[in-house]
Parts: sequence; C-alpha cells; structure tokens
Amino acid sequence: MSLSITTTYAGEFAGKYVSAALLSGNTIANNLIEVKPNVKFKEVLKRVSLSGAIANASCDFTDAGAVALTEKIIEPKELQVNLELCKTPFKSDWEAVSMGYSASDSLPANFSDYFIGLMAESIAEQTEKDIWAGVAGAGTFDGFKTLLNADAGHTGAKKIAGAAVTSANVIEKLGDIVDAIPSEVYGKEDLYIYVAQNIFRAYKRALGGFQTAGQGHNQDMDVEYFEGVKVVACNGLSDNNAIAAQKSNLFFGTGLLSDHNEVKVLDMADLDGSQNVRFIMRYTAGVQYAVVEDIVSYGLGL
Repeated sequence: MSLSITTTYAGEFAGKYVSAALLSGNTIANNLIEVKPNVKFKEVLKRVSLSGAIANASCDFTDAGAVALTEKIIEPKELQVNLELCKTPFKSDWEAVSMGYSASDSLPANFSDYFIGLMAESIAEQTEKDIWAGVAGAGTFDGFKTLLNADAGHTGAKKIAGAAVTSANVIEKLGDIVDAIPSEVYGKEDLYIYVAQNIFRAYKRALGGFQTAGQGHNQDMDVEYFEGVKVVACNGLSDNNAIAAQKSNLFFGTGLLSDHNEVKVLDMADLDGSQNVRFIMRYTAGVQYAVVEDIVSYGLGL
C-alpha cells in the first residue's frame, strides 16, 4: 500500500485526524436482522410447515396432516484485510516528535489509533452494502438482493418490478408492497419494510412532519410506520429498492462477532528489520433467509 502525506503545519497539532463521514453499518448496529454468531463453516436454517392437521373429532386416533421440513444453508465467507505502511514518511511530518527520537521509532500513536478505527468503519460500511446488495467477488459476498434474484421461488406478485420512488408516489409504492405481503405475515411484530435511503427520505417528505393520509408519523429518525408496518432505512440497499420481511426470516452469519472489531498491528522492525507496520483483520460474513415465500421485494431489478 502506498502512503502519501500532504500537510501544512500551522501551530500545535490538535491531536485528531478527520476523515469523510463513512456510511454506517446500521443493519447490524440497529439489530434489524437476526445475527447468528459461531458459524464455523456452514449452518442449516430449518423451516417446518404444518398443514391439514385439524380434522373432525372421533373416538379413534386418526393420523392427519402433513409436516414438511425444508432447509436453507448459510455459509459465511472468509474475508481479510492486509495493509502495510512504512514509518519513514512520518519522520518528515510534524508528528515526527511523537515517534520518539530513536532511530528505531514507531508509528505515531494518534495516527495508529485513528487508522484502526478507520479500518473498522470501512469494514462496517462494506458489510452493510454486501448484506443487502452484495455480489460475491473479491472481498464481497452475496446479499439478499442477489439471493432473491437468483431464487426461482421468489416470483409473481411478491417480486414487484418497481420504479423510481419520489415523495409524489412513495405512498402508492409502499401500498403496493404492503398489498403483496402474505396474510400470514402481515401484522407480525417483527415485520419490517426495509427501504433504501431515498425511499425513506421521500416518505418523510410526503408525511411532511405530520400524520398524513392515515400514516403514522413519529419523531424517531430511524423508524416510520406505514399502515401499521415498521419502515426502516438500510444504508446498504440500492436506490429504489425495498424488501418486506420478518426480522426472524433474515440472517447474518459470522464466526466471532469480535473478529469484526479486532485489528492486529505488527511492527515488522523486530521481525525483518524493516520500517513497515502491518495491519491485519480476518473475519467471516454471509447472509441467508429461511422462507422465500414470506418475502416481498420492490425494484430489485433496478
């Protein structure tokens, strides 16, 4: 990795580095889907359905009904971050004094702490994007959008083609989503309409800060209600995309949650005599749903 320091020294360093705001990983942070830790390789998500079990009463035991057991597999993908920085450029920077006066110096503590935080935030950002819209590739895994588009069971009225959403049509579009939600799912406590930021902003604007057109408005910036269903913005969803599902039907799998916050810093001076410092992270991540028939999507082809 290359490192370039461009700076102008004017007075005492404030002790803080500033970076552009990163897209926060709000899906995991706000507990919007089920998190399954301790998945070492694969885990089976079992679905059990029961039908025809109720019959007319009689004196005898008469077996009736059918139990169907199906399964989905969640297989978190192994991912890593390997970065190497050279300490030499910092010697000419105005933080050089914080490295110590020895020729065997260390990376400035302020920068090291900041860089570790930046790595963790960058991973949270990418993970958020992958959860919803990821396509498996270098450093990425398949998200719900990719899985649903590839699932032959996700079709018909529950797969809404969609169109660009604005404050003028957002009520109509959310209505289309609610209309497609199966009766067995509608009214469940953990039912959400997960929407892209542009849809959430359009809905906020359509409400105008008041209760409008029979919709419930509140002061919570993260949650709204549409016809009794919670509406939440997920930063990883692409514009004009939405997914309606129960939280208990959407899963994020990983090994150890702590792996997402653990950065190993290796000063290579004692190992190979170089001026390099290595930053290392290793973790696993992946998503899956259990019952595709209970999911409604909007605009996933856009």
